[in-house]
Amino acid sequence: MNLPRGAVMALGVTSLATLASASFITIAAAQPAPIAGAAASAEANPDNWPARAATLALDPAIEGRIDDLVAAMSLEQKVGQIIQADIGSVTPEDVYRYHLGSVLNGGNSDPGARYNAPARDWLTAADAFYAASMKSNGKLPRIPVIWGSDAVHGHNNVVGATLFPHNIGLGAARNPDLVRRIGAATAIEMRVTGLDWTFAPTLAVVRDDRWGRTYEGFGETPEIATSYAAPLIEGLQGKMGDKDWLRGPHIIATAKHFLGDGGTYGGKDQGEAQMPEAQLRDLFSPPYLPALDAGVQSVMVSFSSWNGVKMHGNRSLLTGVMKERWNFDGFLVGDWNGHGQVAGCSATDCTGSAVAGLDMYMAPDSWKELYRTTLAHARDGSLPVARLDDAVRRILRVKLRAGLFETGKPSSRPFGGRFELLGGPDHRALAREAVRESLVLLKNTGSLLPLKPGANILVAGDGADSLTKQTGGWTLNWQGTGTKRSDFPNAQSIWEGIDAEVKAAGGSATLSVEGRYSRKPDVAIVIFGEDPYAEFQGDRPDVGYDDAKNLALLRSLKAAGVPTVSVFLSGRAMWVNPFLNASDAFVAAWLPGSEGGGIADMLFGKADFRGKLPYSWPKASDQAAVNVGDENYDPLFAYGFGLTFADKGDLALLPETRASAAAADPGLLFVAGKPGSGRRLMLGAPGALSTNPGPALVEARGADRAAQEDSVRLRWTGAGPAVAAIVEDAPADLSRQSNGDLALELELRVDTPPSADVSLIMGCGSQCAAGFPLRAMLAEAAKTAKWTRFAIPLRCFEKAGVDMTRVETPLSIATSGTLDLVLSSARIVSPSGPTLQCK
Repeated sequence: MNLPRGAVMALGVTSLATLASASFITIAAAQPAPIAGAAASAEANPDNWPARAATLALDPAIEGRIDDLVAAMSLEQKVGQIIQADIGSVTPEDVYRYHLGSVLNGGNSDPGARYNAPARDWLTAADAFYAASMKSNGKLPRIPVIWGSDAVHGHNNVVGATLFPHNIGLGAARNPDLVRRIGAATAIEMRVTGLDWTFAPTLAVVRDDRWGRTYEGFGETPEIATSYAAPLIEGLQGKMGDKDWLRGPHIIATAKHFLGDGGTYGGKDQGEAQMPEAQLRDLFSPPYLPALDAGVQSVMVSFSSWNGVKMHGNRSLLTGVMKERWNFDGFLVGDWNGHGQVAGCSATDCTGSAVAGLDMYMAPDSWKELYRTTLAHARDGSLPVARLDDAVRRILRVKLRAGLFETGKPSSRPFGGRFELLGGPDHRALAREAVRESLVLLKNTGSLLPLKPGANILVAGDGADSLTKQTGGWTLNWQGTGTKRSDFPNAQSIWEGIDAEVKAAGGSATLSVEGRYSRKPDVAIVIFGEDPYAEFQGDRPDVGYDDAKNLALLRSLKAAGVPTVSVFLSGRAMWVNPFLNASDAFVAAWLPGSEGGGIADMLFGKADFRGKLPYSWPKASDQAAVNVGDENYDPLFAYGFGLTFADKGDLALLPETRASAAAADPGLLFVAGKPGSGRRLMLGAPGALSTNPGPALVEARGADRAAQEDSVRLRWTGAGPAVAAIVEDAPADLSRQSNGDLALELELRVDTPPSADVSLIMGCGSQCAAGFPLRAMLAEAAKTAKWTRFAIPLRCFEKAGVDMTRVETPLSIATSGTLDLVLSSARIVSPSGPTLQCK
């Protein structure tokens, strides 16, 4: 279904304007207090940063070719080279017509718009984009396109690829050689599908575990990332000076996100790093120096700000430090429309980032208009030709070093089309080794571990047989949600690994997610943890883990006298005191990837635990920013802690009272029968909404779906225009959410179809609202009387005119007719159901 831009039900201009301002409470968003001692300036002094000599002398032959290419290129071609478009918004013909230098696949972009598109489709698409870039265009030189992808724990966008533990687990392993081999394996699997550039590794030093990208960092100090940067990049790119550097089995790597992304206030994604220059330099920059020394060819700029200035516009750091002080001769690439957040810029018009030093705009869906405005700025001189030429030279230098002008189409290059290498035995064995080394044993009462595989073993918990929970975010799609077992043909769940081990030893293993059994087991293994998430959506208000169902399961097993091992899946260290108390042994398994057998290896003693905490483990739910070296450092388990079988693993009873109340996910508008935290359900006539208006126009009452009153029945009487709305207590800034693939997703059942037009509206204050018609969709849903899930991308509301920086009413349903529906949930999520497309 295509939604016409700005389509709103005809309530009348006055009614709609009144609806948008309907006596809602308006509270200015609180601004974070600066960290003590934070510098007022966001201008770095490069002289305060360590000097670095260039690692690789410029090749005269390559520089000569660059000179010739730049001289022969048209202005249009130069502008195209510095723009990168997403494959969901660009075609091969666009690459040819606009001379685009690069494409990428975002977390939710895949060939044919299928999250589980087969590997062959990826290679076919790579060939098509390459062919378009090399198609004759008069006398203009042909410049091969380069395809970037977030291969952050293996080639994780492609079905069948080997999925390694996320970086948090690799940080626990403390093994530079291991990550070198993982980099090499990932590069080969990317080459199989024709891709030649990964947006990895992440070198963030994460200081607040509330950040949704915590698992992308190797640890809370620069130590681990600094030791991993060079070997991992050499695994991906090869070693400088070798004949296969950037070629053959190797690809182009990216060090990201420069700079301070792990130090944002409150762990907020794309937030503010408030600190003196010395702290920014000493805490967050060390991993970049070995990355540059290893010859990394691309550096991605951070979404975040430093002392009020967006990194995408910080010339003192991008040019002054990275290029001039550190002699980086590759190119700086932006993050997803990150240039649009620079002061004075928008996603479609921004010279400020290029002037600051950005070489390639990541403009996934804004590329066409950005191309037009950038070309205009190049023509009128507001984008200096010298800066444009420098950016183009840097991009050409990397392409020439990688041999892209000579290697032919991706399917003809080494490893192209060798699909048997995806998830091949050698790579899976490496991933299993990585799992074994990443696990951290936190408790082992009475030396319960290692277990005897010949025993009668119960395996329980919702993570036991779930590849989705096991692999986490950035797996086949951005948030890692909505996948199924068949999407992982070359993988083994934790249950499958345990079952194989027990069967081989002649024991008995039973899978029961709920923990039911007919014969009392000798031991129970309960596997549970966080559901998948990625950036933004993974941000949390605290680090307290809540899971009433699995906690009750653990306690029931304990009461029955069954020894219990907990395997905790998470993207961060979390307050889990109640779960520790209810477990005899407790393993922090992080997000292990595709090889569940590696966990079985450790539980049954095929290897001893060696993993050490890369993040301090909190002793309270509000202890989110506890880092080794801090004043009054007092975690439950210190940075570097990790038991072995030989250690005494008993743990005293821990307090179970939360330090703060569990806060709701900011993406939950309505769930479990009530509005999300900081929101209210309001009903009534436009301009006269109330939390208790009476049933004259529209009424709400509890309804049951999976549990008692876990939903709400909304019934419009038809007596006049009426609205049911979720209203914010304070205006919400949803600009970050709309800058990507997140959507407003509703799950509902229609019991009585609408008798008149219906609109779904988002409001942003007085005279500020827009929405889309729903009557046809609701009428169709009423025919089945089944639960229906659908989503509207937030960018559709933005395009229709909603100011996403001050959303007061994220959801309102309005009609003047009759309508009866049951709303189960309303969320801002990466959509898992049908998504309506806006024009």
